[in-house]
Amino acid sequence: MRFAWRETGVVVAVQAVVLTTLSDRYGFHRDELYFLAAGRRPAWGYVDQPPLTPLLARAFSAALGETPSGIRVAATLLAAATTVVVAMITAELGGGRAAQVFAAAATALSGFVLGVSHMLSTATVDLLLWVAIAYCFLRVLRGDGRWWVAVGTAVGVAMTNKWLVPLLVVSLGFALLVTGPRKALVSRWLPVGALVAAAITAPVFRWQAEHDFPLLTVAGGISEVDGGENRAMFVPLQLLYLSPVLVPVWVAGFVRLWRDERLRSVALAYPVLCVITLVSGGKPYYTMPLLVVLVAAGAEPAVRWAARHRVWAGAAAVVGTALSVVISLPVLPAARLGPTLAVNPEAGEQVGWPELTATVARVWATIPPGQRAEAVVFTRNYGQAGAIERFGPAHGLPRPHSGHMSYADWGPPDDRFDGPVLVVGRRSPEFTECRVVEIHRAVVANEEDGTDVALCRAPRWSSTWPQLRRYYG
Repeated sequence: MRFAWRETGVVVAVQAVVLTTLSDRYGFHRDELYFLAAGRRPAWGYVDQPPLTPLLARAFSAALGETPSGIRVAATLLAAATTVVVAMITAELGGGRAAQVFAAAATALSGFVLGVSHMLSTATVDLLLWVAIAYCFLRVLRGDGRWWVAVGTAVGVAMTNKWLVPLLVVSLGFALLVTGPRKALVSRWLPVGALVAAAITAPVFRWQAEHDFPLLTVAGGISEVDGGENRAMFVPLQLLYLSPVLVPVWVAGFVRLWRDERLRSVALAYPVLCVITLVSGGKPYYTMPLLVVLVAAGAEPAVRWAARHRVWAGAAAVVGTALSVVISLPVLPAARLGPTLAVNPEAGEQVGWPELTATVARVWATIPPGQRAEAVVFTRNYGQAGAIERFGPAHGLPRPHSGHMSYADWGPPDDRFDGPVLVVGRRSPEFTECRVVEIHRAVVANEEDGTDVALCRAPRWSSTWPQLRRYYG
């Protein structure tokens, strides 16, 4: 089917304008502050992620400014590319212009996609790469084995972003073995694709191996700490994350793919991925890229249904769009975010970082001037550390230290820093003689609301640093 470049281009243009207009409405997300910090310290890997997203944060902040709108240009471009690839999937499945436009618009306006498109995150990158892998896989299933090389390339790039893509590879591979066409697995291009993926992944894998695979430690922590909640919320969030009004669309997409013997493995991959995510205690959003693919597959029957039920279709479009925009984009005043945080807590994590830094600065000012040269700022988590690193210099604050994630690898203070320790957040037993000076009050009920800021006695950093390392929470 001919691709609707002009119509899809209009959807992408509107998407880019909306995302750009709202990009600095609140502020940095805690993860973006961490990406900026990691990007200043380039490496082949970090404790909780490979290097791709931090490198994007560094590149776009260097080119466009270390601001939310600067680094979020990367997110907008990734989102636009995702929308285009989804429309290409619909075209590959025989969908006409109307279906392609529907798929593009439904993707761009779905809650999860809006949320990860508004800010730069590893999920923003993964979403594009996963739907690209699905598109290339569809081309393989249609009989062109050369697309295995493209699959391998996309898998390799995804491994430099986050190590979730093996879940997709296993799901697609298992589904292909079960449903066929198994002849796709004997293509001479498959090992070429595997070699390309391995070559791209090699430097990242080597870094993780040299550091005892901390990514696996972090993944284990997610499963142990949040696994029960993730499993309990999995099914409801499958229905809510994109949009409740899109559930019939992706169900229709599943049925459509299942009825095609050549493409049945793409349909089966979604429930297989769901089972893997549930068993491992992974986060419910891990399956969202495959749901987007199912929406692309369901676009053609959705358009036919909408043509027969224009009133209902229009009402569903209005309601679905309004819910997605209000929940996922920063259109409400920050002080009125309360009700939406139950569905999208990430919105609250974009509010209040300059204010937290100002709170820390007020406590820092209570340290006698003669003691500040040997004093240290230590934070409980990387969001706090990233905020102080970004906004602290304007307040005269020193570079913060933290034992959280890769901040632990960026070093303890020298033992000569034996003055007061300003501790932000819950304190470890290694800090003694602590006195809470101020409690930070955030504009919204986010993770930093109620954070203690205390002054403590300095430990001997070189001997206590291993105990201060934290991989999760």
